[in-house]
Amino acid sequence: MNAGVVTEIRNSRSKIHPKQFALLVACASIMMMFAAWTSAYIVRQAAGNWLEFRLPDIFFVSTAIILLSSITLHSSYLAFKRGNEGLYKGLLILTFLLGIGFLVMQYQGWLAMVEIGVPLRANPSGDFVYLISGVHALHIIGGIAVLLVALIHAFALKFKITPARKLRFELTLTYWHFVDLLWVYLLLFLTMQG
Repeated sequence: MNAGVVTEIRNSRSKIHPKQFALLVACASIMMMFAAWTSAYIVRQAAGNWLEFRLPDIFFVSTAIILLSSITLHSSYLAFKRGNEGLYKGLLILTFLLGIGFLVMQYQGWLAMVEIGVPLRANPSGDFVYLISGVHALHIIGGIAVLLVALIHAFALKFKITPARKLRFELTLTYWHFVDLLWVYLLLFLTMQG
């Protein structure tokens, strides 16, 4: 093999796909937005008129659900790569349901906050929790939409492992893991600040 071919092969392996790069840039932008809000939370907390309260336990249940959904999606991806169609599809359905379960638990968490006397627009501390968890929930809804497209592809198209399908699954997986880890960060932040 000549040196030019070897160099080209090495370069093609080290390059990131443009769609992967775009997704990473989007994730970095989202992370910066949440970092700004958590910084604003700390600044506003120091200004006074701050209601101290403990986050309802249901938020921890929702965290377990989203962590489990990342495990099931990653397992679905591995089953896809191994050619195990049944396991791939089953775990993809389970991930979709867990994503919806996370949203339901988040809503239950907001209701629990109202029950403990922290409704929306009553105090800045509660408002920050609603804002942060609500915008995160919107990102989860985006992820669920992507999972729905993945489910349609899984069941409407003949099972076949192609580079395009593998890339699409990897993009879905990256985004879902990102919103999962983002929620863990946000929950730890809100728990430590509360």
